[in-house]
Amino acid sequence: MKGILHWLKSSSKMKRWIFLILLGIVLTCYGISKILVQRELEFIEVGKVVLSFVVGFTLIVLSLIMLNKRNMELFIEATDDRMKHRKNVNVQSLIFNKTIYDKGPKIVVIGGGAGLNTVLTGMKRYTNNITAIVAVSEYGKTPTDSRKTLGTTLPFDEVKDSIVSLSADKKGELERLLNHEMVNSKIKGLKFSDIYFTAMKEIYWNDTESIEKSNSIFNIIGKVLPVTPQEVKICAELDNGYVVEEKDRIPEVVNDKMTKINRVYLQPSNCKPAAGVLEAIKEADSIIIGPGSLYTNVIPNLLVNGVAKAIKQSQAIKIYVNNIMTEAGQTDDYSVADHVNAIIEHCGDGLIDYCIYDTGEVIPEYIKMYNKEGSDLVEQNIDDPKLKKIKFIKKNISTIIDGKIRHDPYLVAESAITLICNDLKYQDKENDPEYVMLNAKLKSDKRINKLKKEKAKIDKKANKKGSSTKSDKTMPVKKSKFSTKYSERIKSIKESDKKGKKSTNIK
Repeated sequence: MKGILHWLKSSSKMKRWIFLILLGIVLTCYGISKILVQRELEFIEVGKVVLSFVVGFTLIVLSLIMLNKRNMELFIEATDDRMKHRKNVNVQSLIFNKTIYDKGPKIVVIGGGAGLNTVLTGMKRYTNNITAIVAVSEYGKTPTDSRKTLGTTLPFDEVKDSIVSLSADKKGELERLLNHEMVNSKIKGLKFSDIYFTAMKEIYWNDTESIEKSNSIFNIIGKVLPVTPQEVKICAELDNGYVVEEKDRIPEVVNDKMTKINRVYLQPSNCKPAAGVLEAIKEADSIIIGPGSLYTNVIPNLLVNGVAKAIKQSQAIKIYVNNIMTEAGQTDDYSVADHVNAIIEHCGDGLIDYCIYDTGEVIPEYIKMYNKEGSDLVEQNIDDPKLKKIKFIKKNISTIIDGKIRHDPYLVAESAITLICNDLKYQDKENDPEYVMLNAKLKSDKRINKLKKEKAKIDKKANKKGSSTKSDKTMPVKKSKFSTKYSERIKSIKESDKKGKKSTNIK
């Protein structure tokens, strides 16, 4: 009863439209009753009946439209923080305002390096409730000259890159500004980002608060939080018992000692999470871990006291995005299962519900380039009885950016949002504004991606016709999707390698 009376308040502005609906029904019914009761009608009477019916029907339709419009206004007034100090809402300016609909699910992304920023770039298309949890440590790496000169205590490179990724700036001006090295003779060589964060530290006397204030200063989509306010150092214990305490030396020592990483740990081991980190994880609708360097970016963030425990206790959908390529000196010959097992061995079960990994369909020329540096495609082996609780999702999420194999930010985001939509659907929330907004955006993006793929296929076929050669008849009919797709390229690479070997033997 209270709910019904609420709609009849003067502030709700609903009574006028309810009255007009009733008036429209009366006029429509009057017109129908005249036709049913009277057998013969004069021309004037017919005109009155038609007019009564048309006016009544028009009032019903118009009132229903305005009633729905007013419902939308009340919804915006109740859910949009910007409406707190405004009496009237201009729906025309707000209903199509992207920021309202981008107030989607609460996403927490944990990781570091290019992998973290890839996820952030894609996710900001669907929601502005993003929290990037990043490390403010270089794990024993030698400080830059800029940091040494300014005497800053913490390295903010990861924070800076995450701010750039969550920026609404599409022209790259913010990235250019923050990465700018000063040319003025008095401050030559200093990075603007280091100068900025030093100034923020002097104003607020706190690194965590400095980062929080930067979120609003740069007006980014979401926020960036340091995983811990302390300077920590990563240590790697190898299979042979040798301990490495410098991040940059781990791959070198692993290769020299012909061994593998057994475990990693932090010094000090009792480092506490920064303010807001555990709260963000607790309130999250989805937590995305990775991609990134497994032992130096992903796992160290999870080892900070309380972080792994908070993720396990969270009701969020927990997604791990697996690396596409192995990392020399860290994850040599690792499969998808090896990556997941490494996280479980360090932090225990319950951190991953879904693991998204790539199909491995990467252009062979780029794989060869990575092979020279000691990296290779991650083996797509997921057959491990210990991982039965985790759902593995195989997706074509790789792309080439600046000559490097990278995760496609939009395909990774699309995969994660699909899981969130499916979860909302499972909870019978198809009519929830969050689901409607996400699903509509998802369908639109899938349609655009499909058109792009079709265009790319047409272009490839046109190029093949222009420079086609006879295929080798002795080649196996079908080994795999990858070998079938790139059979000619793989063959040419092998032939060029043979020629190279012959030329070195002759010399």
